[in-house]
Amino acid sequence: MEAVAVMARPVWAGNLTFGLVSLPVGLYTATDSHTMHFHQLQRGTADRIRNRRVNERTGDEVNLGDIVKGYDTGEEYVLVEPKELDDIAPGRSRSLEIAGFVDLDEVEPIFFDKTYYLGPRGAEYGKVYSLLEQALDKAGKAGIATFVMRQHEYLVAVKAEDGILTLHTLHWADEIRDPKKEIGDLPGKAKASDKELKMAEQLIEALSMQWDPAAFRDTFQEKVAALIDAKTSGESVAKAEPPAKATGAVDLMEALRASVERARSPKDTRDKATTTAGAQKKKAVSAKKRVTSKAESLQSLTKAELYRKAAAAHVPGRSTMSHDQLVDALTDGASGRARS
Repeated sequence: MEAVAVMARPVWAGNLTFGLVSLPVGLYTATDSHTMHFHQLQRGTADRIRNRRVNERTGDEVNLGDIVKGYDTGEEYVLVEPKELDDIAPGRSRSLEIAGFVDLDEVEPIFFDKTYYLGPRGAEYGKVYSLLEQALDKAGKAGIATFVMRQHEYLVAVKAEDGILTLHTLHWADEIRDPKKEIGDLPGKAKASDKELKMAEQLIEALSMQWDPAAFRDTFQEKVAALIDAKTSGESVAKAEPPAKATGAVDLMEALRASVERARSPKDTRDKATTTAGAQKKKAVSAKKRVTSKAESLQSLTKAELYRKAAAAHVPGRSTMSHDQLVDALTDGASGRARS
């Protein structure tokens, strides 16, 4: 029997409006966190530590349904029920009204907070959804709007990205801190020699690359997973290298020159390796097509998740394996040979 995919539920639903056009949409979480979560235990025991909602006067635990919000005026608490907050919310928390459209490059990166996907609530609204997405993409603009979710009002930017609409929550203007007030020793325009500036520009050019987010991974979480696995099996884990020493003004030019030389020397090697790898990749295409669906599903997991599966399967040497090696170890021999 074929498994049925379970669709995610929207974290918010309402009407996206621009002008007199209204589009029912759902808001979906766009990102995941692969941070490993730990329970709190009392040292020397396996006893869990729990957080409880306790009345500080009586010491009694209080049910969540009996808790209301209270604002301290300095003289007394003003009590506010959750329903009262919903009643005063703009559009009763179900309206996402675009106030206007701005060029994307006008919104500075510091304003962006969290990303969500927007989806139409019903196939009959597909045309309106697609129309807005295509128009935003062609214009290179974002719709600026406000809406209320979970008793908080958000300033947001609605954008077109890869054929879908995305919603980015933005910080309010008064939430952006002034760096001159936060950092007491900003250097301003520190004087640098022409040689130092030219060498710094050469270093930037030598280290320039194409943006490929898939080329980066959370190595710290992988090391946390390796630490847990090593402690389980009684193995030891090497400590991280100490941080680099700060570069002083006297050593700056020499450090820049050495950095440029080191950045340039591997480049030729990388070019040759890329050519060789390209030929090898072409030969491997037919083999990759034979990789089983099990291996393909494992490839989509993070290394931390693969570690847990490998631990459950008692895979030997798993703490030193890479992501792909863990996939090979968890799949059958045929899929491992196909990938190699």
